[in-house]
Amino acid sequence: MRKKMVAASALALAAGAVVVGAPLAARQAKTAAQPWMNTRMSAEQRADLLLRAMTLEEKAGQVSQQFMFGAFEQFAPIVKGSKVGSLLFVTDPAVINRLQRVAVEETRLKVPLIFGYDVIHGFRTIFPVPIANAASWDPAGVERAQAVAAAEARAVGIHWAFAPMVDIARDPRWGRIVEGAGEDPFLGSAMARAQVKGFQGPAIGAPGHIVSGPKHFAGYAAAEGGRDYDSVYISEPQLYNVILPPFAAAVQAGAGNVMSAYMDLNDVPAVGNKWLLTDVLRDQMGFDGWVVSDANGTKNQVIQHFARDEADAAVRSIDAGNDMEMSFGPAASAETLAASVRAGKLKEAVLDRAVRRILIGKFRMGLFENPYVDEAQAKKTLADPAHRAEAQAAAERSFVLLKNEGGALPLVAGAHKRVAVIGAMANSKRDMLGPWAFQYDLPETVTVFEGVRDRLGSAATVETAPGVQLKRDVPSMFEAITIPGAAKPEPRWDAARAASEFDRAVALARRSDLIILTLGEAEDMSGEGASRSDLKLPGDQLRLFEAMLATGKPVRVVTMSGRPLELGAVIERAPAILHAWYGGTRGGTAIARTLFGDVNPGGKLPVTWPRSVGQVPIYYAHNTTHAPKDQGKRYWDIPSTPQFPFGYGLSYTTFEIGAPVLDTATMGAGGRVVVSVPVANRGTRAGDEVVQLYVHQRSGRASRPVRELKGFERVSLRAGEQRTARFELDERSLQYWSSAAKGWVIDPGTFDLYVGASSSAEAYATFSVAGLPRPGVSWSGRKK
Repeated sequence: MRKKMVAASALALAAGAVVVGAPLAARQAKTAAQPWMNTRMSAEQRADLLLRAMTLEEKAGQVSQQFMFGAFEQFAPIVKGSKVGSLLFVTDPAVINRLQRVAVEETRLKVPLIFGYDVIHGFRTIFPVPIANAASWDPAGVERAQAVAAAEARAVGIHWAFAPMVDIARDPRWGRIVEGAGEDPFLGSAMARAQVKGFQGPAIGAPGHIVSGPKHFAGYAAAEGGRDYDSVYISEPQLYNVILPPFAAAVQAGAGNVMSAYMDLNDVPAVGNKWLLTDVLRDQMGFDGWVVSDANGTKNQVIQHFARDEADAAVRSIDAGNDMEMSFGPAASAETLAASVRAGKLKEAVLDRAVRRILIGKFRMGLFENPYVDEAQAKKTLADPAHRAEAQAAAERSFVLLKNEGGALPLVAGAHKRVAVIGAMANSKRDMLGPWAFQYDLPETVTVFEGVRDRLGSAATVETAPGVQLKRDVPSMFEAITIPGAAKPEPRWDAARAASEFDRAVALARRSDLIILTLGEAEDMSGEGASRSDLKLPGDQLRLFEAMLATGKPVRVVTMSGRPLELGAVIERAPAILHAWYGGTRGGTAIARTLFGDVNPGGKLPVTWPRSVGQVPIYYAHNTTHAPKDQGKRYWDIPSTPQFPFGYGLSYTTFEIGAPVLDTATMGAGGRVVVSVPVANRGTRAGDEVVQLYVHQRSGRASRPVRELKGFERVSLRAGEQRTARFELDERSLQYWSSAAKGWVIDPGTFDLYVGASSSAEAYATFSVAGLPRPGVSWSGRKK
């Protein structure tokens, strides 16, 4: 008998079963019934074993994901019936644990759920919006920010973020420009890598980290007219050279998930586009995770007149390479895929492929070994003060000083005894957080008024008044959804109150010594479903600005938005403008510290800032024309040049960027050029400068942009200090996708090189690429 027991124990150990503390019979039964629980096997091997045990209905359930807008009692039967493999928008750790217990204790195969959430720029601690993080030009700081977001999300039981959004956006009318890194693929790629690393840590399944899901694959931001969800038509060169590089960077950084896009791409919905999801994402980029649709994206193929019905939509989606269907209600996949396989409309091997990818993700995350969350620890993690400090630092690094005439900023604490902080967003906590934030702690959020009041303390009396109200004429899409923790919209002012509040703000300004005026957009004017036909300041803000100037008191402007705005007279007449985006939980503190010189702003624009909406789309990396001397005269009524160029941002100190020094004038095959750039702080304050390197190819198999960003470094310098920034260019830096060659190419010839503090950089050098035209290197590293 003892020999049998020893033999059984040996078998259990060989299978990877946990022996200590469990009755032998139970261990043996578990090993026999669930061989995929062998932790000595790879995630792929375990997924294969589990897949073989599944019915068609269970497989269809695994590829289905539902929003949990409802009570536990509503969703527990769905989980128990194996109708869903993932839930999203549930954030209460107690509810997550209850649902997970149903999955792992009350289903036949005990497969855990994977919980997803829109962790876009923070969870409980809200960081600056993504376009603001990009304005920091600080990938390391952005990585730290998303690591904090991941820690808070994982603490409550979330395993997966639908982020980062890596769409390149060149039309600021598009509301979701706020969620990305702006217009440039090089900067966008750097931010994509940083965010994936921040979310996931050293590897998928790392403690305190979550799976990253870059989105929206691909081309979503190129919607015609900036109209959200509209069809997209993109040439192959634009797709490969501009749109896809940040996705490739995210894949190379190890992203475990990718989200497909809503819209038609060149007449085929992205969610059902086999060329896009299989040929490009899988075969060319080498992505090995799972793809999820955007909300209702699979079913929407019927609305887009691509699929006949929901069953056809589910088949088309999964056959194209979209592995999981995100759905507001019961997923079409859960309801129809099993029948479609039996009817011969879908090969079971195709369904198995999708299920396997999802199961591998769950095994890599360790969900089978550790399905539950520590509810007590969750509270401690969410309350960590170090997270708030990191959010404040991120905000301080994101601000862009647009104008500073005559050293109007920084202000001197105590120089003004009565300070008025005026504007619709001056004391609005919700607007400080920006869009795509749901689980915030509103009371702890610091507004501009609170930040200035706390910074000045007893040195001045600080008062506030909104003056005007900012409200969308059309309700935000999120107002129709009940999201726990989301603030309710404030009621509109009637005409009498509007006049009264305006007069109150003017009266406050008149009795004050200094006016800090906030201007911009309310948070729900940016984001999904928030495209705009113009970029002017909404509401009565320009009248408020004129009224503030009319008081004769000094006025300093803080603008807040998720996109560039057409500021008009504000740019012409305000002596100083600090663009603060939406700063997050500690945004008000960061703004006050910057206004009063505790922080020297060093952010740079990640997007070209137009003078007028009539210039849109406008971006720096355009091709030259046959009349380059007239490049700035494309309109007769306004200059064709932007209000502020890409990469622009001022400082409280003065930097000098010297001429670039190249270690060689010629790059041979497989070679490189090292560029050294001296940068000095000639002012009296410490500060940060972002040294930027751009190149231009003079001739080749295609006309190339006048400039393309190929390197940057944010350099911190004390007053009088000098350093050297170094950049390395290799063949991959110079290759591009050619429609003529149908692949990546490297052209010999002369290249112009520019370094400076924006895309208008003037310091200049040239180098050449020697040899014959040759193929470039694909994203997977293979010669093409």
